[in-house]
Amino acid sequence: MRLYEHEAKRVLADQGVRIPHRYGLVSTPAAFDRLKVRCPVMVKAQVLIGGRGKAGGICRVGSGDEARSAVSRILSMRIGGCEVRSVLVEEALESSAACYLGVTMNPASFNTVVIAGTSGGVDIEEAARTRPESILRVELPENPETLPGESARRLASFLAGSVPGATALEPPLAEVASEIYAAYRKHDGTVLEVNPLLITSRGPVAADAKMVIDDNALYRQGELLVRLRIAGKRHEDAESTDRERRASAAGFPYVDLLPKDAPRRPGKVYVALVPGGAGYGIFAVDEVTGIGEKFFGGRIVPVNFMDSGGGPTREGVAEMFSLLMDWPLVDLIITSRFGGISSCDVFIRGLVDCLRRRRSLKKRVVPVYGRMVGTDLSSARAFLESARRETPEALSELSMVVGNREIMAEVIRAGLADYLTRVEGRR
Repeated sequence: MRLYEHEAKRVLADQGVRIPHRYGLVSTPAAFDRLKVRCPVMVKAQVLIGGRGKAGGICRVGSGDEARSAVSRILSMRIGGCEVRSVLVEEALESSAACYLGVTMNPASFNTVVIAGTSGGVDIEEAARTRPESILRVELPENPETLPGESARRLASFLAGSVPGATALEPPLAEVASEIYAAYRKHDGTVLEVNPLLITSRGPVAADAKMVIDDNALYRQGELLVRLRIAGKRHEDAESTDRERRASAAGFPYVDLLPKDAPRRPGKVYVALVPGGAGYGIFAVDEVTGIGEKFFGGRIVPVNFMDSGGGPTREGVAEMFSLLMDWPLVDLIITSRFGGISSCDVFIRGLVDCLRRRRSLKKRVVPVYGRMVGTDLSSARAFLESARRETPEALSELSMVVGNREIMAEVIRAGLADYLTRVEGRR
């Protein structure tokens, strides 16, 4: 889970790292008017994606009017497809030099690596490629809880060597390297970088920061999440959508594949997916897209990823389908249940519950095409046959292949063809 810049800076400040004075975090120009700022200031878009500076989402301004104008302009931006919803306003610093300090993990060895760069505010990967002499990597095989003093001094000496007459900087640089490392370890980081780390008259200051926390360790970071007022998981580059939060509350993994409020494009068919598990959930997106390209002229658009495996409850299955039917963009649902850990009987009962409940409440129902095979198939078949006799109208939009008589690709193709025939027949 990635933190916003202002959140990463708070983590660093709690560990003792100096950060610029923060005037406020604002989401409207009117909110900026209530701040008491002393110019010059930095106005910085808060998004969970890189490239803010190149996109014009970070600027230094010299007056209040310029700052307000910058706030207004940045709040109207989208950076890398992400809407800017808040702006950080903080003091603009004078510096004599800028450098880079970061901590991450070597994916090959699982060792912690501390990286120092003698140029700050630049793309560190590009610097490593074009000027490798400007980068120092210190790998720590034992993954110690604290940065060894020898390693801290080595990093500090390397950075101080890029600033003429900067021998006096070595102790504070060693200290800040140790503090950054401590914050990374304490909060289960996968990445923590300060870029740039500015050399100022009051010592090294973290002018910008990026931090990513291991999702698998979030259960250990409850205190931090409360302190930062983070209510739930995030994507790598965006906040969770309303549907993603709803799915998380219900206990199943779910990701929207389209932007919030994505417009309906003429001629497209929007297909939601309730697959049997994460593996097929990923494959299903490609399979539906491929079938759409081959047989339907590229008109088919998958709208979500979902992992419905692992033995969901009857109520959980009902919520999976209901969540998707509540999305006005969805035209139909493709579902596949391979009962291994999961029960076909529980699955079909949950789906039928959803369809019956929505019919009774006069809520929107979309066609569902699918197949189920595996554990408890015989009882699932018997229940479905009985349910169709009892409530035929409620289940009129359900087409379910029971057993292995058709492969899933054919179920998808036939379902899409049936849906399009029905749509064209209503015209």
